[in-house]
Formats: sequence, C-alpha cells, structure tokens
Amino acid sequence: MKAKDIMTREVISVTSETKIGDAAKLLLEKHLNGLPVIDGGKLVGIICQSDLIFQQKKIPVPTVFTFLDGLFPLTSYKDLEKEVHKIAAAKVSEAMVSSPVTVGPEATLEDVATIMVRHNIHTIPVVEDDKVVGIIGKEDVLRTIMPEPQ
Repeated sequence: MKAKDIMTREVISVTSETKIGDAAKLLLEKHLNGLPVIDGGKLVGIICQSDLIFQQKKIPVPTVFTFLDGLFPLTSYKDLEKEVHKIAAAKVSEAMVSSPVTVGPEATLEDVATIMVRHNIHTIPVVEDDKVVGIIGKEDVLRTIMPEPQ
C-alpha cells in the first residue's frame, strides 16, 4: 500500500493569517488532528491540535542559579522567547510548525508509519510537485489494519 491509497484527497487547509480560534473551530468541527497551512499554493507549515493545546500551557519561569552575585540562566532565553510567542499566538503563523514533514504519493505505508512514530506526528501532508495532493492522519493508517467487510 502507498500513501496515495490511504490519503484523504479533499484537503482542508488554512492560511498563515487564519486566526487561531478559527483554526481550532475547524479542527474540532471536522474531527481533524492537523491542518496544512498553505499560502500562495505552497505548503508553509502545519497546525495541529497539540500546537493549540500548547497555548494553554503556563509561561515557563527560567531556571537560574546565582554565583558571585551574578544570575546565570540554565535555559536559553531564545527558547523561552519562542515559547512565550507561541503561547500568545493570535494567528496560525505564530503557532504552526514551519517546514512540516511530508511524503510523496508513492511513499509506502511502512514509510508513513515509521515517520509518524519517529517524529511523533499524527498528520502528514502528501506533496507532489510542490502542491499538497492529500493528507494522511493516524486514523488513515489505522484503517489499513481493519479487516475487509465480507
């Protein structure tokens, strides 16, 4: 079996300017785990339920230690700034994962499953000639192990 055999061809997507609330509503109403983010016909990212759940997280307080009256951070302020920016996101572009993992239509089911497990992702856009031609979710993979109706 290949990606083209199990993918959903009618892809529901958003743009980077879509409001976070609208993306969340679409994910819930359509029972989706992730949405490709497409601008100008090109895939620029993916926004998933986990990205939106991230927004409900507490703002992390950086861990520091003192030495000779100086404060030394144990975490990167750059990482902290990224987290705060993502928590405060108002648009999809501020919370999405840029450069998402993709597969081509000829990728095998085994390749898709391996990518999902290795990268801990549940939604993979299927891309051909720089265009999203389908999407594969974890449910699409699970359907392949169900017995055929007789």
